[in-house]
Amino acid sequence: MIVRMAKVEIVGPKEALLEVLGLVRERGVFQVEPGEGRGGTASAAHTASERNLLAEQLFYEELRRKIDELALCLPTLEPRQSYLDPRRALAAIAALVERHGALCREWCARRDELRREREELHRQTVFLDALAPLLEGVLADSALDFIGVTIKDPVAAAQLTAPLARLTGGSYEVVTAGAADGTAIALIALTRGDAEKVRHFLNAEGIPELSFPVQYRDLPLPEKIGRMRRRLAEVAAGLERVEGELRRFAQRWAPAYRLVREWLGDRLSLLTVTAASEETSMCFVMHGWIPLPELPGLRASLNASFAGRVLLEEKLVLAEELDRVPVAIRNPAYLRPFELFSRLLPLPLYTSYDPTPFIAVFFPIFFGLMLGDLGYALLLVAAALILRRRWAARQRLRDAATVLLVGSLYAAACGLLYGECFGLPLPAWLPLRELAVDRRHAVLPMLIFSVSVGAAHVLLGLLLAIPGELRHGRRREAAFKLVNVLILLGLGVLALGRFVQLPGPLTATANVALLALIPALLITGGILAPLEMLKNLGNAVSYARIMAIGLASVLVAEVANRFAGLTGDLLTGIVAAGLLHLVNLLLGVFSPTVHALRLHFVEFFGKFMDYGGRPFQPFRKPVEPLNPPSPGGRGRL
Repeated sequence: MIVRMAKVEIVGPKEALLEVLGLVRERGVFQVEPGEGRGGTASAAHTASERNLLAEQLFYEELRRKIDELALCLPTLEPRQSYLDPRRALAAIAALVERHGALCREWCARRDELRREREELHRQTVFLDALAPLLEGVLADSALDFIGVTIKDPVAAAQLTAPLARLTGGSYEVVTAGAADGTAIALIALTRGDAEKVRHFLNAEGIPELSFPVQYRDLPLPEKIGRMRRRLAEVAAGLERVEGELRRFAQRWAPAYRLVREWLGDRLSLLTVTAASEETSMCFVMHGWIPLPELPGLRASLNASFAGRVLLEEKLVLAEELDRVPVAIRNPAYLRPFELFSRLLPLPLYTSYDPTPFIAVFFPIFFGLMLGDLGYALLLVAAALILRRRWAARQRLRDAATVLLVGSLYAAACGLLYGECFGLPLPAWLPLRELAVDRRHAVLPMLIFSVSVGAAHVLLGLLLAIPGELRHGRRREAAFKLVNVLILLGLGVLALGRFVQLPGPLTATANVALLALIPALLITGGILAPLEMLKNLGNAVSYARIMAIGLASVLVAEVANRFAGLTGDLLTGIVAAGLLHLVNLLLGVFSPTVHALRLHFVEFFGKFMDYGGRPFQPFRKPVEPLNPPSPGGRGRL
């Protein structure tokens, strides 16, 4: 439900402004609105105060930016509490932050450089591990040279035999091995005099030689391997030293920087809201909105903290301000889970309606009328209870399970009225069994019932629209809605007279009323009014889907039961029927949900809902951390 809001004004001495804002923020129920203009004449002292306030804000923002840059370089550690007074530590932090930032950036640059080198060397270990067994026993022969190449598979190495024999005169040997990543490695052993010719041939054929860092490129392969392994150990040790320096710095300084960062965030939020207040040389005035139930509590807090020096006064809300009143929605525990669906819609205007209660009342009814099978409903009730317990800590999933539970209970009640359980008739001894309506044969009565439900729903939407039109001063539109309601009622009486015997005066009155309402329809709605009337009739007929979806569900269940009897085998029949019933159950959840929501969003809410409301955003402390982590897990002080 939309919470009633109060327009208030807070007035107090200028020097108490920040204290008042701090109290208001702690309460978290007041939305500050920009002032309409400063009262009084701006004095030189007043202008100087504004300049000092702006300078203070810029200083705090710059200091917070520097702390954030420093945080990007620090590792994430277990938070440790600091007991420093942030106001007293502010000057020291401001003096140290640039020097600490430069030092940490230097460490970070060195760390990133070592990490890149380590990654490059690690890529080479794939080849080194594959080449190591190939080089055993031949590294001591200084007359040999070795060329490593990557090939698609070991079979491709045989294609190198003829060119290598021609280039080296047969003085070569090729051995292959598979690398850990699935790549095939070929090692060519040959004399140093033939190595250059073979490398030229490989380049010309597009066969890549193993890639190594530039500093090792001109070394013989055995020496490359040794140096790279030694360098990898050196990089790992250097990286550990740099990360150790960063950890020690973070352990020593991060708590203090975090504390000052939080204090700066609090102070800046106060200074930012200060700009929305009106000030004179001696006092301040703040305007804003507060939920009406919270008004006495905030007034009592201000009186208790400032001994009557700060006043809170409720102001009159003008008619032209109604569409700009911020919207806060609060619902009782039963209705709250259905906000899962109402949040799919734009926020309504303050003068409109919260869609949640309407969904909570009518959605389970439509869901139950469409599913309407006791067996399916009991299975869904059990599933909903399990999911509610499993997802107790996840609010949205718990709400979805609650909505499913409520809808399933209505489906169970409708299953008793229809006399259905997994597509089979209920036993005769059950309550209401003799009064049950068989949907498979009572197609026309169910159709009439569904359209009647739709007509009542559409009529309710039109009736709800009339007060809204009057609130906005649109009397002609309100009269047009009323004429539509009367015409639909007259048509309903005539339609009912086709199936039951009605008193003659009632039928005659309905006919006369319809003839009289046609000119009123054109006068209030214009030349397109008949089209709007037809649209309303079409909306009511659209509720025939309640009958159609329910009939399709019970027929699929009946087919599943018959199919089980046609298999000729008990186990096969149970499996086949079970699968069809499972599919029908899933459709029985999905289709009624989608179509019930469509009946609300299109046919019903389109009659009276006004969207485009402004969300209520009270001034309060942020819930999330003030300095979010940067990519890679860093940046949290």
